[in-house]
Amino acid sequence: MRDEPLREGIVHVLAEADMDVVGAAGDATTLLDQVRRHRPDVVVTDIQMPPDRTDDGLRAAQTIRAAQPDVGVLVLSQFLEDRYALDLVGDRADGVGYLLKDRVGDLPTFVDAVRRVARGGSWLDPLVVQRMVGRRRAPSPMDRLTGREREVLGLIAEGRSNQGIADALVVTPAAVERHISSIFSKLGLYPHRQAHRRVLAVLHYLDH
Repeated sequence: MRDEPLREGIVHVLAEADMDVVGAAGDATTLLDQVRRHRPDVVVTDIQMPPDRTDDGLRAAQTIRAAQPDVGVLVLSQFLEDRYALDLVGDRADGVGYLLKDRVGDLPTFVDAVRRVARGGSWLDPLVVQRMVGRRRAPSPMDRLTGREREVLGLIAEGRSNQGIADALVVTPAAVERHISSIFSKLGLYPHRQAHRRVLAVLHYLDH
């Protein structure tokens, strides 16, 4: 992470949350080297890092996800750019997070995002999701979903399990399963051994 005070602050917050911080990097090249050496559960990185100070951190995160898919990646961004989130998610939503830097000051939210991504879940900043959902768009299969189905799909996009969704909505896991089955049907996502329908549904949600 290029911002040294922020980097030191994050290291302190994670240590206070009983997480072992195995390394810190000020540029993308060092970040990739440390990830290869330590194979951490999760990496927290800024989008903008040296050497180019453009999207080096994002490109490093994409490299990590491709080369070490078991390592979770949480990317911090100063700007509300939904295309960055889409580029980061790629074709799978597990073990990935996108968080606006302003949220880092909300320590419970930040720590929850890190833990969730480290466990293989996903965490997308609500403002980014809201922007994606609110964009003007042509009619799509997403328009066929009910309000409750959209809530369920939004929680799937946050990386929650069926039980986690049930707890959040105060319904039974069986009801969640029925909603998910209906979502798959309305989005035209049918069982296929080479396709992960949950991930494909999240991509529909993000693109919408």
